[in-house]
Amino acid sequence: MKLKFDASLTYQQDAIQSVVGLFKGQPLARSTFEVTMGAGGNTGSQMSLGGELEGVPAIANQLALATDEEGNDDKLLKNLHPMQEKNDIAVNPALAGRHFSVEMETGTGKTYVYLRTLFELNKAYGFTKFIIVVPSVPIREGVLKSIEVMKDHFRALYDNVPFNHFVYDSTKLNQVREFATSNQLQIMVMNIQAFDKASAIMHKDRDDLSGYRPIDFISATSPIVMIDEPQSVEGDTRKEDTKRSEALTSLNPMLTLRYSATHFNKYNLLYKLDPIQAFDLKLVKRIEVASMREEESFNSAYVKLLKVDYSKGIKAQVEINAQQGNSQKRKKVWVKVEDDLYLKSGEAKKSNFRPEYQNGYLIREISGEGGLEKVVFSSGRTVTMKQALGDYGDALLKAQIEETIEQHLKKEKALIGQGIKVLSLFFIDKVASYREYDDQGLGLPGKFAMWFEEAYKRLLEKDEYKALKRWSAEEVHNGYFSKDKKGKIKDTSGSTNDDSDTYALIMRDKERLLDPEVPLRFIFSHTALREGWDNPNVFQICTLNESNSVMRKRQEIGRGLRLPVNSKGERVHDASINRLTVIANDSYEEFARQLQSEYEEEYGIEFGQVPDIAFARLVNADVHQHTELGQEASKRIFQSLQTKGYLDKDGKVQDKFDPKNPSFVLELPEEYAPFRAQVSDTLQRFILKSRVVNARDRKTLTLRKNVELDANFRELWDRIKQKTRYRVEFDTDQLVEKAAARIGDMPSIRKPRISVDRVELDQSYAGIEAERVLEQKVRELEAQPALPDILAWLQNATELTRQTLVKILVQSGRLAEFFNNPQVFVNQVTDCIRHELSRMTIQGIQYSRVDGASYEMHQINQDAEKGITRYLSNLYEVQHQEKTLFDYVIFDSDVEREFARALDHNESVKFYCKLPSWFKVDTPVGPYNPDWAIVTGEAEQKLYLVRETKSTTKQEKRREEENDKIECAEKHFKTIEVDYRVVTNLREALEVA
Repeated sequence: MKLKFDASLTYQQDAIQSVVGLFKGQPLARSTFEVTMGAGGNTGSQMSLGGELEGVPAIANQLALATDEEGNDDKLLKNLHPMQEKNDIAVNPALAGRHFSVEMETGTGKTYVYLRTLFELNKAYGFTKFIIVVPSVPIREGVLKSIEVMKDHFRALYDNVPFNHFVYDSTKLNQVREFATSNQLQIMVMNIQAFDKASAIMHKDRDDLSGYRPIDFISATSPIVMIDEPQSVEGDTRKEDTKRSEALTSLNPMLTLRYSATHFNKYNLLYKLDPIQAFDLKLVKRIEVASMREEESFNSAYVKLLKVDYSKGIKAQVEINAQQGNSQKRKKVWVKVEDDLYLKSGEAKKSNFRPEYQNGYLIREISGEGGLEKVVFSSGRTVTMKQALGDYGDALLKAQIEETIEQHLKKEKALIGQGIKVLSLFFIDKVASYREYDDQGLGLPGKFAMWFEEAYKRLLEKDEYKALKRWSAEEVHNGYFSKDKKGKIKDTSGSTNDDSDTYALIMRDKERLLDPEVPLRFIFSHTALREGWDNPNVFQICTLNESNSVMRKRQEIGRGLRLPVNSKGERVHDASINRLTVIANDSYEEFARQLQSEYEEEYGIEFGQVPDIAFARLVNADVHQHTELGQEASKRIFQSLQTKGYLDKDGKVQDKFDPKNPSFVLELPEEYAPFRAQVSDTLQRFILKSRVVNARDRKTLTLRKNVELDANFRELWDRIKQKTRYRVEFDTDQLVEKAAARIGDMPSIRKPRISVDRVELDQSYAGIEAERVLEQKVRELEAQPALPDILAWLQNATELTRQTLVKILVQSGRLAEFFNNPQVFVNQVTDCIRHELSRMTIQGIQYSRVDGASYEMHQINQDAEKGITRYLSNLYEVQHQEKTLFDYVIFDSDVEREFARALDHNESVKFYCKLPSWFKVDTPVGPYNPDWAIVTGEAEQKLYLVRETKSTTKQEKRREEENDKIECAEKHFKTIEVDYRVVTNLREALEVA
């Protein structure tokens, strides 16, 4: 197969012409000249570049653009500004040296762009000396492969211009001499490691170069230096000037062009195509995430190390199983040495700690050394960064492999007859999991290879995939790994000499892999090799992490973003085909969050923040000139939007901007009124579709002065403040019968499983979020979970005797299901017993006053002093301040809001308040907080009421726990002689028995 290239893509042309436009005013004729580096002055076409060197001949680039009186590149700056305006980039007030940056998203043809740019510069201005500096072997191999496959394309575009390209090799220094002296177009590809140290051969005098250093020949040419991935070549230049920056300066570049998707420092940014623009223009594949999560997996101790912190003594954040009421969840907790995960796993007041942490999970050591972070437990077990103990482990990895194969087969089936080969890529961090060796050194399939072949064979037996059965499972997968001297594959860092052959092999195989007649479709690669290779027809990517190595989401998806090609080598632009599925072992929400965080960190995208130049490209459609507004006018519109409250100080869209409201009109200065619709459309690009539209302004409530002196309030409080206690009696035999029956009716207990949600991600300047769910399913697992002490657990949770619990379990007839999923069984049985226990308790409950125990009025003052703050969207503004405690009333529902308004405006209501959250009635099913306390009537006819507001008074339409608490509250308030009822409106509330 021969890949074909489209020379007319607008976005690539824009990037190329942005660089060409920098040199506007440079003489168009070919301007080569000879440089002899010697001790004398300039004569004719000779030029002295240093007093120490003599007789170094070179054909050099020459920049002929004018500078100002102080030697500054005034013309370059003037040429830069229109390029930045055109490309929606804030203009530079001054040049940051002769360094210019081009930002292009992974997969959009960055290498093509800078290679074609050098041909364009040669054609337009006669520049002949170009050096491409790369950070690593894989990127170097990628550049060489690109030149090889594109050379015929470039020759056709540029009249067969002769050119020479080579990789700098310290054993072939004659190539350096030829680079300097040739008048043909020269392209040298160099690893930064070849010249970033003084000890490198590049900086040594050489007899084979007449006593000169290789760097002398190179610097004499004033090359145009193109840096591929400058953030990796130099390091973080935002923090300090690095030694590698000095090394680049030693090349004596006429100009430096920097190409990357993720610049650390965007010197004189010329052009940008960020991930959101690439996504909008459909220049990359759309991303789907098949998230795989454990369900009902609480049978063993789970610990995942998330981070280590030194700020106030060393501590670690871990994720563990935790009990919350009658259910379980994964909870993040901070721990120190000597902390016990058993005590962290429950709610302290309830003492419902998770039994799986009872032995061996006392923390003995926390290490925060970079790359070696770990937590060591008293049992001797250790967990390292991002590693999890007690998860599904191999079962989850196995399920990931099977899901990847199934997604691959679905894609293959959908593309039958279209000549598009489907590839899937697995990243692994331990090559021994894919390939093992016996005592004689013979290769054997590792567990990943065996799991793959088992799953592939099994899936091809399905009727829907039988048509795809053409090659054996052994033929369709292979791995690309570095080898040792004996030919065995091994783990590597990705930057060693051993990796060179691996990268070369991957790059040489690029077109072969695209051939539909080549069986290989599933590729296993070491995570360390991820940077150097991608293939346009990768449609599925799966990372199988077994250790603490963590692959960044952007790097992961970057290997498969490129648009696919068909068997003719033509690019495919069908959006329904161009979808990359990432098989992830976390939730799609977490995947999107991490991806967005990486975009913010690496691309500098400020999601949800409108830039002040966002309106610069708008044009007035009512006039014929179609002149763009420009950046200064855009900034004036931006400031107006801030003044009017549509944007906050950071440029985030506020809820005052409400275009869905039929009566909404965007207020703009009169001169910009014709742009109202375009400005509105622009703002909407920065709002997430899932954004909550409630008002986000917060308000701190103000307590009415001297409210404690209000007679109505004091009398009301004296009536309702009394605390009570309860006691219960029940029949044990009746409890056994009812609890066993309820357990018998509970849903069947399934074995542990993995849920799979495949969702489509939407990317915009508002953020990254799930667009729609494409598929949901579960994968059953054959797990052998640990068996907890069921009686000890139930006894702790219910406080019943072991004898009673045994009777309940035996009589239920469901005990066998305990072995399917022990912890889920125990939790559901606990719920059933507690339910019946609470029902019998509530039926026989009796409340009595507690002498000397009451709720204190001064707690309300204490609350006000601390500050009670809520969103305005949950506050009713009081109109009659003298009737209540605060200037606002907090409500949690529309029923409560309307009730507050009715109380406020009803003349017969003399005082009312929403009872504070700490005003609670103890019940067997948890504390109960009543809604309202009310005073109504006149003088001796005053009534003191407590009311609960609900949307219905019918018990069958409310949750059972709500009804239990209400039933207990009725008995509590009856004991303290206060009128209590459940109501739906004020009319019902003012009625008394």
